[in-house]
Order: sequence, then C-alpha cells, then structure tokens
Amino acid sequence: MSYEVVVGLEVHCQLNTQSKAFCSCSTEFGKPANTNVCPVCLALPGALPVLNRRVVEDAVKLGLATECEIAPRSVMARKNYFYPDLPKGYQISQFEEPICSEGLISVDAGAGRRDIRLIRIHIEEDAGKSIHDIGDDTFIDANRCGVPLLEIVSYPDIRTSAEASAYLQKLRQIVKYLGISDGNMEEGSLRCDANISVRKKGETEYGTRTEVKNMNSFKSVEKAIEFEAKRHIEVLESGGTIFQETRLWDADKLETRSMRGKEFAHDYRYFPDPDLVPVCVDNEMLEAVRSELPEFPEARAERFVREYGIPAYDAGVLTVERELADYFEAVVKGCGDPKSASNWVMGEVLRTIKEKSLQITSYPIEAQRLAGLLGMIRAAEISTTIAKQVFDKMLESGLGAAEIVEREGLKQVSDTSEIEKVVRAILDENADQVEQYRAGKTKVFGFFVGQCMKAMKGKANPAVVNDILKGVLDS
Repeated sequence: MSYEVVVGLEVHCQLNTQSKAFCSCSTEFGKPANTNVCPVCLALPGALPVLNRRVVEDAVKLGLATECEIAPRSVMARKNYFYPDLPKGYQISQFEEPICSEGLISVDAGAGRRDIRLIRIHIEEDAGKSIHDIGDDTFIDANRCGVPLLEIVSYPDIRTSAEASAYLQKLRQIVKYLGISDGNMEEGSLRCDANISVRKKGETEYGTRTEVKNMNSFKSVEKAIEFEAKRHIEVLESGGTIFQETRLWDADKLETRSMRGKEFAHDYRYFPDPDLVPVCVDNEMLEAVRSELPEFPEARAERFVREYGIPAYDAGVLTVERELADYFEAVVKGCGDPKSASNWVMGEVLRTIKEKSLQITSYPIEAQRLAGLLGMIRAAEISTTIAKQVFDKMLESGLGAAEIVEREGLKQVSDTSEIEKVVRAILDENADQVEQYRAGKTKVFGFFVGQCMKAMKGKANPAVVNDILKGVLDS
C-alpha cells in the first residue's frame, strides 16, 4: 500500500482504409499470403511511396476528438531496425514532428473522472507477419506490410489497472464513433503496450519501467499491469533492482516473462524519409475534417435525456456504440415513443444480440420494422405479451409486424362483450377466490387478470380486462 503504480500506454490503432498507407494495395484481412502486395510494400528497388490522404484525415479526426494540437506541418521518418517481416529494413513512422500532440482522454474507473494526457498521435505503417507454426521453417506473409496505423502515446498518468482498461475502452469507443477503425483488440486492430513502474507514494521521480507486450484484451491489460506492478514491488522490497526491458504477457500462466533488453529511441536511428514530402494540414482541410466529426457519446447521451425524456442510465447504454444510438433514434422516429423504443432496444434487441452473437449493424430486424411493432402496441392493436411473440417471428422470417399479426390472427381483442363472457366464466370457475377478493384480499385480482389473458391466449386488451373485472367483482 506504500507504493504507487505508474503506467503509460502505447496503443497502435489499425485504420480501416481500403488501401495501404503508401501504396494502392488492398488492406483486406484474410487474403492468401503475399497477395496484397506490390513493389512499394515489398521494398523493391526504385519503388517510391505516396502517402494515402485518408490516413492523414483519420489522424486529424482522432486528434480533434482527443483535443490535440494539430501540427500544420509534420514529417514522416524512417525507424530503422532489421527483422525478417520488415522488407525495407525500416518502418515509415513519425518521430520529432508528429501530426498530433498534447491531447487528453477523460475516463472514470469508479473513483471519479480523470484526464489522461496524450503525448502524441502519429502515423506509421505496419510490418508483415512471421509464421512459425508450419513445419520447422519460418515463413513471411507481407500482406500486412504498409497497412496504416495510428500510434497513440499517453503520458504516465494512469495509476491503476482499472484506469488503464477504462482508458483503452474509451479510446476504442472514440475510434469506432469516428468510423476510422473497428477497434477489435482480439483481431489486432487495437494493440497495446504498457510501460509500467512503481514508486513510493509521495515521490516525484519515476521508477525504472518495463514495457509489457502481447496483451489482446482489456482483461489481459488489467492482469498484466497488476502482475508486473506486484513483481516490481517484490523485487524492490527484497533489495533487488528493476532493469529496463521488454516483457511478454503470458495469458495462460498469467505472468510476464523477459523478452529482450529495452531499445532506446536512438537505437532506431530515426531520420526524415527523403522519399516523402512533409505532411501539411491547412485550415481548409482542418475545418473540413472538423465538420465530419460525429456527436460523441457524452453529448449524445445528454441530448437523449433532454430530447427524449429517457433516464440517464438508458441514454448511457444506448450511446455506448454509435450504430446502436443510430438504431435507437431511427426506431423513435418511426414509432414516436422514445421510452418504449428505449425499453425494447435495451431489452429484446440487446438480449438477442448477446444470445446470437450478432452485430447491431447487421441486426435482422431493421429499425423501421421494430418501429412498426411498437406502433401496433401504442395503437392497442396488440398486447406487449403478443408483441414479444411477434418479435421472435420477425427475427426468423424477415416479415413486418402487421403481416405476422394478420397471418397468425394475433390482433388484440377489445370487444367488451367477448371479454365480459370470458371474465364471467373465470369468476364462476373460481368462486373461492371471488369470496376472498370481496372479503378484502384484493391481491387475487392479479390472478383473475392472468386467467383471463390465458383463456384468450394473450390477445385480450389488458386495460379492458381490468375494467370489466373490476366492474363485475365490485358489483
């Protein structure tokens, strides 16, 4: 308890551009090895790179979303190192002059809102992939060479594993809202390295840090930070020394292990790439990108509460993903009942998404079809009970609510004479409960309602059933 954990995160975000950062090769995932390649990304002699404009625009979008300063002029650099899956022998990146700097991301990990400052966001290209599990040899797949990345580097402002996870989840939410990445950690679209150190509480100097790699989930990041911080403390308390190094997280053993001594920046021999001109972002481009920024989750949630009158909790859930918020608003527009739309999207829609491992973007019931179902409830054409049956049939068939109701004969019965016949029959069959009700045990009223709805297979109008029951029982 006398120690403080200090964490800074380096996150690589893969952009969802159709072509690579410096050539026109496809970025499509899952293609046969070495098919998404050309002389540029294979580093053949004489091939020259050309920067993808969309990569610059995406970098500026993320910079604006995280309150960064956007550099009017930035420089692409060569980061030199030698590895089999790096054909050029260097990686095109940015060093002294990044495109975005000095931003922040606000998080709440349960102990109040905190600002995590960003040192920089810069553009770089991905390396290829070494494949070690085919026989005794190592194979190289260059498909990933040149795929565009943004590296987001935070200051060492994070103090707990929970804060680190909250920061990553917030960053993932931002890039998904911007539409620049799918933010999938499991598939490598969002990759995180953690720089971890500890110091005695009250100290201002940072301790020696270790870098931990190979974390592919939010939970892995939390566990790795907790393990490594504990390891640091145990080493220091036993009189040992922490050495600056890179360590790998082993998710099976829940521990880190040494990988290599940590390289310093000068080991990479950075210098400006002579094949690429400086990146210039003028006011016209800056304002054009700014005009494309979406309404972000916090602002959207506040608007939902204000405009639709739904609880803050509902608004928070509905705005976690941009596509879910869009779906909800489309349902509201179609049915005119925000609270009903909120209940159904948060209930039946999210339930089936979880059960069937679906995505809201490909959800089988389009917003307009769900709105049609809710409109029938609002118009008292079907009961909520019947609506859930119709919803299930809509999932399976692709038909509209009205068509299913008509075909299945599920339209709500509001005919008072028909309902009264059923009510009187139920009361005749349950004379003892009638006596209990008239003796003051009014809780049995719910029993009568249930029996009537059961007898009419859920098609009776509940309000009419309640009125008729009360009238007959109290007469």
